Amino acid sequence: MYNRFAEMRRRYLREHRDGIYTGMLLTDKLDEHLKEIGETAEEMFDRLVAQMKDAEGVTERLKAENQMEWVGRMNSISTRAKEIILSELVYC
Repeated sequence: MYNRFAEMRRRYLREHRDGIYTGMLLTDKLDEHLKEIGETAEEMFDRLVAQMKDAEGVTERLKAENQMEWVGRMNSISTRAKEIILSELVYC
């Protein structure tokens, strides 16, 4: 039902902001909130990954020439983008 970021947000609210979680649940605002967070986070993730790839020169040519280097760089980019999203959208 939810994407990974929405599920992390739900878990964060439940474990660390129980009053907010309960209030949203009782007023039927939780699903809408999680959907919005999930969609925003996925869009932000895609945008950040694309920007980081451009800035760091991670291209399809690199992928063709040196797959292991490309995989390592993409994993690094993905991890950094995820950390930004978690700190700015999910765990706040």
